[in-house]
Amino acid sequence: MSATTVPPPRRTGGTIRGRIARTLALPVAVILALIGVIASGEIDDYRAAAQTGRAVTLDLEVFDLVDKLQTERGLAAGLLGGATQFRSQLAAARQAVDQQRSVVDDLTDGGGEIEDRVAAAVAGLDGLTQVRAASDTGTGTAADTAGFYTAVIARMNTIDFGLDTVDDNELRRNYATISMFGVAKESAAQERMLLHGVFSAGRFGPGEFVQFVSAKSARDSAILAFNQYGNPQAVQAQNLVLGTDAGKQVVAMENLALAAADGRTLRADPDVYWQASGIVLQTILQASQAMGGIAQANATKIKDEATVRLAALVAAMALCVLGAILLAIVASRILARPLAALAEEAGRISESLPEAVDRAAAGDHDIRPPPVRVYRGASIEVHQVAEAFEQVQDTAYTLATAQARLRLATTRSLANLGHRNQNLLRRQLGFITKLESEEPTPTGLANLFELDHLATRMRRNAESLLVLVDASDPRHWSEPMPIGDIVRAAVSEVEEYRRVTLRRVDDVLINGSTVDAVVHMLAELVENGLVFSPPDADVEVQGRMIGDSYLIAIIDSGIGMNAADLEQANQRLRGEGDFITAPTRYLGHFVVGRLATQTGVQVQLTPSPVTGVTARLTLPAALLAERKPVSVPPAPPPPPAAKLRPSAPPQPPHSEMAPLRSDAIEYVVMHRPTIELGSRESQPERTDRTPNGLRRRPPKKQTPAPKPQPVDIPPQPAVITDSPEAVHDRLSAFRAGVLRAEADHGVRS
Repeated sequence: MSATTVPPPRRTGGTIRGRIARTLALPVAVILALIGVIASGEIDDYRAAAQTGRAVTLDLEVFDLVDKLQTERGLAAGLLGGATQFRSQLAAARQAVDQQRSVVDDLTDGGGEIEDRVAAAVAGLDGLTQVRAASDTGTGTAADTAGFYTAVIARMNTIDFGLDTVDDNELRRNYATISMFGVAKESAAQERMLLHGVFSAGRFGPGEFVQFVSAKSARDSAILAFNQYGNPQAVQAQNLVLGTDAGKQVVAMENLALAAADGRTLRADPDVYWQASGIVLQTILQASQAMGGIAQANATKIKDEATVRLAALVAAMALCVLGAILLAIVASRILARPLAALAEEAGRISESLPEAVDRAAAGDHDIRPPPVRVYRGASIEVHQVAEAFEQVQDTAYTLATAQARLRLATTRSLANLGHRNQNLLRRQLGFITKLESEEPTPTGLANLFELDHLATRMRRNAESLLVLVDASDPRHWSEPMPIGDIVRAAVSEVEEYRRVTLRRVDDVLINGSTVDAVVHMLAELVENGLVFSPPDADVEVQGRMIGDSYLIAIIDSGIGMNAADLEQANQRLRGEGDFITAPTRYLGHFVVGRLATQTGVQVQLTPSPVTGVTARLTLPAALLAERKPVSVPPAPPPPPAAKLRPSAPPQPPHSEMAPLRSDAIEYVVMHRPTIELGSRESQPERTDRTPNGLRRRPPKKQTPAPKPQPVDIPPQPAVITDSPEAVHDRLSAFRAGVLRAEADHGVRS
């Protein structure tokens, strides 16, 4: 009978994708349409309107500058023509020109196409200073002076402000009217300057009548254009100019001048004409300014309309954006709440799962994480994610608890194995020591020394295993130990100890509680340097005080490490990382890192100056001990001659040591007991050494005892025929065994 599969309940609420599409379709479409169709054109219209307003302002300011230049031109030409009464008025006219030029220059500082055209035309006034100086000194002529001003004014009157191409018809007509006013005013100003000189002289000079007629014709043409193309305001202003008393008087004097074409004498007051024509010019200026105000108002109106349209567009875009935001808020309330609740559940899982795993690893198998809760009304996708989270939680809990138990079992197994190996090795070392004390032959003793050395290295490996699983129980020395003994003890625990060279090692005492840890770290680092160095290269060890700390440097000449490998190695030496997941070749680094963390020692690998790597151990001041004064007891009486025992040479004082080849341990020289019947005579001791550094000491002659007794002489061991290097190695191994025995029993000899 097959089991019936119950279909999962159907969930409502739609999909996340559908909700997002319905929420964002409308605002995205509206925003794209507004930006693509309207925004570009409205922004261009606004920029054009703003540029038109700037052009109108520049046109009016240039018009004022031209008016002031016309006044200065007339006064300067009159002064050079003999009208000295103009000198007092000329200074004020020049000041007005300079002020108006500053205004125009300020408007053109911002740059732009129109501004550059105006600046180029106004640049013609750069030679105005020289013209003024010639007028003041009388070195210039009226014709040259007037020609300079006229040329500059002509360039200013022909500036293209771009107002004849604007879309607004009224603004175009206003601009044309202002231009015609400018032509009429310039023609009237030239006529004024010319007729003032003619009336002052009483007749026309050569060519002056033609100039007069040309100026009057240009003015009349401009007036005719007013009547044909000008707007009603322009026609009214033109009629107002010519209908005044001053205008009528100017017309009458012009007719008088026209009648003198045959060269007859003119009887007219030049000052009266000057004043009347000045009133006419001022009236034209006022009319031009009025028309300029109308043009500026039109430009402002265009800009305001463009601003309103652009503001309306921005408002529409803002409404669309606000609508999209509102829709997004609604969608977020629909979607974010279930997702937020799910995220909160995920956070709860991440916090509770490690605790549950730890409790399960400790033996509590009834603790499982609670199921994942889902926000009511959540979508189908949220339910699916919640189900996936729950599956992940169950799987993670199962795997994590299994891994935790496996790790705990592995750690306990490693700790148990390490302790068993350590106990066996201690017993083995003790047994080897006993065999060494009973071995009579040098060859057998040398073999036992080698076996002792191998067992010492095996014991260090067992201790390393205990350090990695935090189950080590280091021995604590009752008294501080000199750093030299610590270094030698560390070197005696490595295989290639003959390749270790001690350089300068400053004397210092290390607290007994950390001696074993320091020895272990030094042994691991020295062996690491030996492994990665060429077989014929030595590893150097140095030690010195750095401030209140003690620095030990282990320098090898191996292949070296790149920057990335050095950084990873230093991380391991700082106690970071997990040795279980790391390659086995890095176990020594993890051992050193654990010991360094426990003792507060700083360990770092750095590149050596030439090649290889330098390991730097910095022992803090807390690990250093003060040297206590040692009282020397009185020497005991010499033993009887029949009770002589093997003796060791005196220990050298711990101080800065010169480089010694393979100075890993201190040497011990065994004296074979020699018993003679009779007295002993002292002989001078030879202090020369072998090439390997061993002392060459011949046996001393024995002084016969006062009452010799017959004794049985035991069989003598064979004479040592090995090389000095072999003897050196056996003695080194023997010394290592002595140091290890002292460490095992917690005392020092």
